[in-house]
Amino acid sequence: MNRKQAYEIVKEFVTNENLIRHMLAVEASMEDYAHLWGEDPNEWGLAGLLHDFDWEIHPTLETHPQEGASILRERGVPDKIIRGILSHADHTGVPRETRMERALMACDEITGLITAVALVRPSRSIHDVEVKSVKKKWGEQRFAANVNREEIEKAVEALDLDLWEHVGHILQSMQRIAPQLGLDGD
Repeated sequence: MNRKQAYEIVKEFVTNENLIRHMLAVEASMEDYAHLWGEDPNEWGLAGLLHDFDWEIHPTLETHPQEGASILRERGVPDKIIRGILSHADHTGVPRETRMERALMACDEITGLITAVALVRPSRSIHDVEVKSVKKKWGEQRFAANVNREEIEKAVEALDLDLWEHVGHILQSMQRIAPQLGLDGD
């Protein structure tokens, strides 16, 4: 499975541009962590890119990502990536055992908060966002209220990382692909 094939799956099943951008942000974050830790950036990136591909067709906890797994198997996605995707949702009961699985969980929700911080900037540019900006909004529970901060903290702790160092890594990854995320400013 290569990146082009994975992106074709995303485009087949996802029409919401913001959901695609979310998956691109997680992909970039996963690739960068793989580089940092000497892992396979293609494999890790595919897990990030595909982790929510079925959200529009399976938008409930009873079905996402469990029912999407069979589609991925049919498309030739490696079992290691499918397992990682299944493990990113606590309700599946698939424990996060590998560093890739723990990283996917840690990268998922935080991209939403960082995106929200960028979008309230007058420039709407992620290049104007700093870790301290995210830290300030972190404590405002009504800001990006759907972002589960406790889940992020637990995921980052499972990777044995500092939360704000992690935020800095994710921010850099997202800045790297700002145009693809629609966050390069007006």
